[in-house]
Amino acid sequence: MALTGALAFDGVAFSYGNVAALSDVSFEVAAGERVALLGRNGAGKSTVVRLVTGLVRPDEGTVWIGDWDTAGRAPEQLAWRVGSLFQHADQQLFARTLREDVSFGPRALGFPAREVQRRTDEALDALGLHASAAQHPYDLSPALRKLAALAGALALEPALLVLDEPTAGLDRAGRARVAEAVREHAGRGAALLVVTHDLAFAAETLQRGIVLDRGRLACDEPLDRLLTSAERLKPLGLVPPPVAALSVALDLPGRPVRERDAAHTLARVAGGRSAS
Repeated sequence: MALTGALAFDGVAFSYGNVAALSDVSFEVAAGERVALLGRNGAGKSTVVRLVTGLVRPDEGTVWIGDWDTAGRAPEQLAWRVGSLFQHADQQLFARTLREDVSFGPRALGFPAREVQRRTDEALDALGLHASAAQHPYDLSPALRKLAALAGALALEPALLVLDEPTAGLDRAGRARVAEAVREHAGRGAALLVVTHDLAFAAETLQRGIVLDRGRLACDEPLDRLLTSAERLKPLGLVPPPVAALSVALDLPGRPVRERDAAHTLARVAGGRSAS
């Protein structure tokens, strides 16, 4: 495997005792690429996250973060390059105020006070959290705590951002905030790896789908092609999101999977029919 990306798995295997979680998994994520990591429960997605963040080491193969082999790096060292959002955001919040929590990562990495403030303010702005900055994290609603934990990851300004179910428990507005923030972060050159069951969010926000099935790599391809193939998704425990299903049902040109693209295509098709 050419190790040119922000993240690479090269023949990775991992077991919990006698239970295999991953077997011979290889893929690469380039800088600026937005990738969904998909699969049914137990497919191995959370193990991938633990390997990327250095919480566990591969039994076989290598996990690369840029040119770093994670086997030789502690999680606190990997924090220079990897920012992560846990599935249960409460596990990441511990300071007395939201601002202190978001600023903890940059401070722990030793950045000057002015740089810590800049990163903290920009992360709070990105997720609309400035009004809550002085509150204790556990006084916030569960949805705001999820956004607070993501802000802490963004404040690290990592080359690789790994998110585990970032939209769980969020309403439409919250999901839109997350989508805008992570797209902006990727636009600066960061890679995204997003574990999600929210395929509508994935369709709107991400570009590529990697699917695990029983610990093995089942497919790796552009999301728009994957999400419009119900016959391929079903055996993997996945259901096409509504817009993708509508595109297929109406046989829309290009089979768009994003709301805006589908609306434009429908308008164009309707306009063509009216003209004829």
